[in-house]
Amino acid sequence: MFPDDSVKEFDNGSSVFDVAKSISTSLAKKAVVGKLDGKMVAINTPIEKDAKIEIITQGSDDANIVMWNSAAVLLTAAIEDIYQNVEFGEIGNIEHGFYADTDKKDQQISVDELPAIQDRMKEMVSEKIELKPSKIAVDEALKQVDGDPYQAQIIKRNAVDGQIQIYKVKDHVIVSDAVVLPNSGDVKALKLLSVAGAYWEGKSSNPMLQRIYGTAFFKQKDLEVEIERQKEARERDHRVIGNNLDLFFVDPKVGAGLPYWMPNGATIRRTIERYIIDKEVNNGYQHVYTPILMNLDAYKTSGHWQHYREDMFPPMDMGDGEMLELRPMNCPSHIQVYKHHIRSYRELPIRIAELGMMHRYEKSGALSGLQRVREMTLNDGHTFVAPEQIQDEFKQILQLMVEVYKDFDITDYSFRLSYRDPKNTEKYFDDDEMWNHSQSMLKGAMDDLGLDYVEAEGEAAFYGPKLDVQTKTALGNEETLSTIQLDFMLPKQFDLHYVGADGEEHRPVMIHRGLVSTMERFTAYLTEIYKGAFPTWLAPKQVTIIPVKDDVHGEYADQLKAKMVKENIRAEVDHRNEKMGYKIREAQTQKIPYILVVGDSEVADDSVSVRKYGQDDSKNESSDVFVNNLVDEIANYSRESK
Repeated sequence: MFPDDSVKEFDNGSSVFDVAKSISTSLAKKAVVGKLDGKMVAINTPIEKDAKIEIITQGSDDANIVMWNSAAVLLTAAIEDIYQNVEFGEIGNIEHGFYADTDKKDQQISVDELPAIQDRMKEMVSEKIELKPSKIAVDEALKQVDGDPYQAQIIKRNAVDGQIQIYKVKDHVIVSDAVVLPNSGDVKALKLLSVAGAYWEGKSSNPMLQRIYGTAFFKQKDLEVEIERQKEARERDHRVIGNNLDLFFVDPKVGAGLPYWMPNGATIRRTIERYIIDKEVNNGYQHVYTPILMNLDAYKTSGHWQHYREDMFPPMDMGDGEMLELRPMNCPSHIQVYKHHIRSYRELPIRIAELGMMHRYEKSGALSGLQRVREMTLNDGHTFVAPEQIQDEFKQILQLMVEVYKDFDITDYSFRLSYRDPKNTEKYFDDDEMWNHSQSMLKGAMDDLGLDYVEAEGEAAFYGPKLDVQTKTALGNEETLSTIQLDFMLPKQFDLHYVGADGEEHRPVMIHRGLVSTMERFTAYLTEIYKGAFPTWLAPKQVTIIPVKDDVHGEYADQLKAKMVKENIRAEVDHRNEKMGYKIREAQTQKIPYILVVGDSEVADDSVSVRKYGQDDSKNESSDVFVNNLVDEIANYSRESK
């Protein structure tokens, strides 16, 4: 059966390629891999039973994955060809490329050795070696890897019915259960890119291996596009920019995944925090502080312990029967704030917000700068509403979210409403009336606001429907930046009530919402979006003042700084004994929004020579005009005045 539900008969043992060729010669030429009943199979795999078939062609994501798997096999064979004392960890595909983990006992493979390995891979491509999988017994496979401890573990872990899949590339046996191209000659364009450390199995307690990264494509032009994309990625990488601008650092020796915010980064974060707190307070939120530790029983009641235990740190035994847990979520804490008083319907909606610090156990291999950390501070909020208030509150949260995006100049985003699967309702919180009512309310709110959105059945959490705001990163990847989540389960789990107009107890609905994710992830996102050139209101240093001659013009520069500091402008004077051109270039490298040069004429006229970041020309204006304009720019979130 084909994807369009049409049916065609073939001889038993016909391959995916045979099927493609029967349709058209051009399809057969483009065919890379097949899917039988949704499972990826090599193009030359014989079909021995009725199945739904899909033919994957060049240019698709699945085709690229097969290409990268193939290149990873060739990379392993090439390394074995060149070196005699290398052991191998995992090999395979990653987003945009492939990798192989190696352990060379005398000295790890360096980036300088990649050209020679790449040349050997290209020789193997030109030799058009057949890449045919075969199954061998585990005992035989263990003999073939000749005592390699990593390969031995992989063989034992991946064995099925006492057998393991291998590829034979000339004299080399490569253990891999991946689907690859039928011939090395199909790898048309490849490039090895970099090396980096990678813990075996992603655990910091295991040996550090050397991971070699590369990418490959069916066409040279696609490789060139990817190389350019990666160049852009490096230029926007928040870890690189963070180091260059001295924003933050992470030192595994004192705690992997635990960032230290340097003064520049702390200034950006503090500006975001003050902004978001003021914005929320002005929108009726009550900001609180709650402990980062909580009794484990609360997380058992909430269900976090049962469902997310692997993402939580081990509990701390206080020795008297009390077990404390580093919180992975803030919602149980805000529930305690709600429960502390008897609540009336007249108080609803009750909006509680916090910049709440949380801790989650992330494997070392998953940690990345500020984007994946073990300690994070979430811009978190929970609203407790009566059921009939859901739609209005949802609209208010959404309007606030859009305002925040505007102030940070975030424009490329879309909305996704996630509903329960109507054909599989048993996996969701059991209340049909609630689901139907709440989903229609969310849809009605979106329609009232005139916002475009997509509807995704089956994407809701098991305790309620939600809205995800999907945004594009600077590199074009999609991620969820904000979420509004209805929750009918936790109010029941924690037995929450409010007293209604009838004097009876009623159950509130809880709305979880995060406007800008965690401070860590949001700062990383903004760093990459702005490429480190933060708008003036967010920039850690907004003005640098450079006296032409420090002994003559330095006092005037200090007076200018004092005037700006009174207006809460982040200004500094560069008094260093360096040439003026050097100071200007360094200020530009640090992406400071404004450089002011002051000399004899500026001192005489009480003026400044202004150069804005990204512009070559300077202009002269009075110091008062400059300061007043800058105050307005900061107050207007660096948007152009209308």
